[in-house]
Amino acid sequence: MLETLVIALGGNAITRPDEPGTIAQQFAHTAETLEHLLPVFRSDHKVVITHGNGPQIGNILIRVEEGERRVPPLPLDTCVADSQGGMGYMIQRLATELFHREGIRRSVACVITQVLVDRNDPAFSSPTKPIGSFYSAADAERLRHEKPHWVLREIEQGSFRRVVPSPRPHDVLEKDAISELVQSGAVVVACGGGGIPVAWEGNSLGGVEGVIDKDRTSGLLATQIRAHKLIIVTSVDQVAIRYHQPGQQWLGSLTLAEARQHLAAGEFPAGSMGPKVEAAIDFIEQGGEECIITSTEQVARALAGNAGTHIIASWGRRSLSFPPDN
Repeated sequence: MLETLVIALGGNAITRPDEPGTIAQQFAHTAETLEHLLPVFRSDHKVVITHGNGPQIGNILIRVEEGERRVPPLPLDTCVADSQGGMGYMIQRLATELFHREGIRRSVACVITQVLVDRNDPAFSSPTKPIGSFYSAADAERLRHEKPHWVLREIEQGSFRRVVPSPRPHDVLEKDAISELVQSGAVVVACGGGGIPVAWEGNSLGGVEGVIDKDRTSGLLATQIRAHKLIIVTSVDQVAIRYHQPGQQWLGSLTLAEARQHLAAGEFPAGSMGPKVEAAIDFIEQGGEECIITSTEQVARALAGNAGTHIIASWGRRSLSFPPDN
């Protein structure tokens, strides 16, 4: 059976934290990432690519704020849609060039993706996701009067940012279209930035001011299209416990029970590896075969069982090609 893969690209695959993130830099890093995925594209795997959009959304919001005196402001859901279109075009164009150069008979399609959330999600009463510009205390006080619907929080001493809810994704509305494209053999780019958050209001869909975690959405999409594997691409080759502490241990493999145990023990913080492991757990619990967490450079080796952290239901269900590290 041909395997379906959902590959969730992290921020490092497109931007670097020590760079301004120009369009030229984003194109260069994305091209490099796609080169690392070349063995996957050459294979018979069916592929969906998802991606984050943190720096891009930040830039879009700054443009919105700077342009408010000249043009109508854009709501956050529209900003997410704009980032999906622009970044999807970039990935699509570069993949098309790569396939043409390498003689790979595949097409690429970008799907602007809406993701359903619940307006009663507890996240709406406790927004935590920082977005947009940094503000001084004086600017923050001014904005609280000018934009009373905003929630501003002190991120660092004297530095404030707007925070928005990060609700759980419940349904990828374009899942059937994505599945049909994948089954046709196309490489599909979808769920950019965690998806455009929307909620039903009677018979109408309304955009939601929030940001959905892209790994959670990637795991949900993988479940809904019955993907065999979820590959979460991040900045490290493997998951570790006691990360950056004495006795740090890299993990080549984890069962579901072990992943839950380490998560409950606080080994995977909410701001970094936590959401990735949670997405892996959800995917496996819903019947997914395997979740792999690794770096861009190691994806091909990880799929062969020679790199990355592999999370599976139990050792009895499936044997890996290498022994567990713990």
